[in-house]
Amino acid sequence: MRHPHLLRLLRLLCALAPLLSAPSTTTAAEQRPNILFLFADDQRADTIAALGNPHIQTPALDRLVHRGLSFTRAHMQGGRNGATCIPSRAMLLSGRNLFHIDEKLMTHATWPEAFGKAGYTTFASGKWHNGDASLARSFQLARSMFTGGMTNPMKAPLRDLAHGKLGSAQVSPKHACETFADETIRFLKEHSGGPFFAYVPFDAPHDPHVVPNSFPIRYDAAKIPLPPCFLRQHPFDNGEMTIRDEHLLPWPRSEAAVAALLAEYYRYISYLDAQIGRVLDALEASPHAANTIVVFSADSGVARGSHGLIGKQNLYEFDSVRVPLLIAGPGIPADKRTDALCYLFDVLPTLGKRCNIPAPGPGAGDGFDFTATLADPAAPARPHLFFAYKDLQRAFTDGHWKLIRYPHVDRTQLFNLDSDPHEATDLAAKPEHADRIKDLLARLEKEMRAADDAAPLRVSNPAPADWHPKSR
Repeated sequence: MRHPHLLRLLRLLCALAPLLSAPSTTTAAEQRPNILFLFADDQRADTIAALGNPHIQTPALDRLVHRGLSFTRAHMQGGRNGATCIPSRAMLLSGRNLFHIDEKLMTHATWPEAFGKAGYTTFASGKWHNGDASLARSFQLARSMFTGGMTNPMKAPLRDLAHGKLGSAQVSPKHACETFADETIRFLKEHSGGPFFAYVPFDAPHDPHVVPNSFPIRYDAAKIPLPPCFLRQHPFDNGEMTIRDEHLLPWPRSEAAVAALLAEYYRYISYLDAQIGRVLDALEASPHAANTIVVFSADSGVARGSHGLIGKQNLYEFDSVRVPLLIAGPGIPADKRTDALCYLFDVLPTLGKRCNIPAPGPGAGDGFDFTATLADPAAPARPHLFFAYKDLQRAFTDGHWKLIRYPHVDRTQLFNLDSDPHEATDLAAKPEHADRIKDLLARLEKEMRAADDAAPLRVSNPAPADWHPKSR
């Protein structure tokens, strides 16, 4: 052999070949991104300064807007009871549509559970409105959990998960949102080894709008504009005119009362934003910063004077079904927006695919994978959406036109979302839109049946549409 050194090198390479070609599962696991999911309660999609609201201060959410991709047309699908946050959270966590969920999350596995089984450390701190048993099954660590619907956040009863069971409630020594942020910061500082899925469902800005007196940001009600679709009273009976939320202000709604309510609401959002900012600062100071996908969203919008309503028991865009959705992190385009249509229950299936997490059991396929949109914000997601509230309201949108149907009073509304995103002008009575309404109703009915929604779009004896508040 003329080249003994070359021969020895070839023999060494042959010996090392199996090691060089063998996959390293440890390295692959370490490279899977972490997930930090920040979730608000009743935050309208139009309450982030960087997305076009100059009347509110949200510097932390603005940071996420500039760091990542903002979905301007993300939605929750609705609810089958007045507490729409329960089904909204169940849909999010299970990846199932409104008509396939178990609101207590016991019938089917959850996405956090799937992340845990795939080697992720799963953590939660915040509001849990879907039953104790599913919390213990879904998360390995859960601290300072508020397991109720609404409370005074300065006196919130909070519980820890220990040995697979939730302990007795202890009154929070500070505002609940600050406690949730504290627990998340503690987790980020203490966690080491392997990827994590951290879910932080705040209970703000749900009423009551309680903020510590020391919080410096305040809003002058006289300087906050009313919603573009402000009305003193809803124009007809939508089926939920007197539910609890609607009693927060008397009828007819006055401009001054709505402005004062908005000032309180905006202040609470700014306070929540400050807590989110603390969590983001802790993440950036941690070794997890470069490999963590951060998500911010909310379980629903809320009316706060829009269309003469106060609550969320409706199918209008900003009053209920449209929600903020910000996604930032490795591989996500920075400072971009997309108008791709999606549901909240599409988010975790998409992140699951990105993290190579198998779906939580058969039948969890209602979610739509919008990975293509994460790569290219111009890529569409869903072609259309439909929404439901009890058996009282149904709606359909193709992203341009929106139809809302009220079977119990035989009323239909039609809005052009391109020119009228706040749904201020109902076009249903115009003869030139008769064929469009017929087409949208047919498409709505098709989507309902595909989703196993058996509610009627017409009833044999509709009630009068007129509604007048009783004297109080």
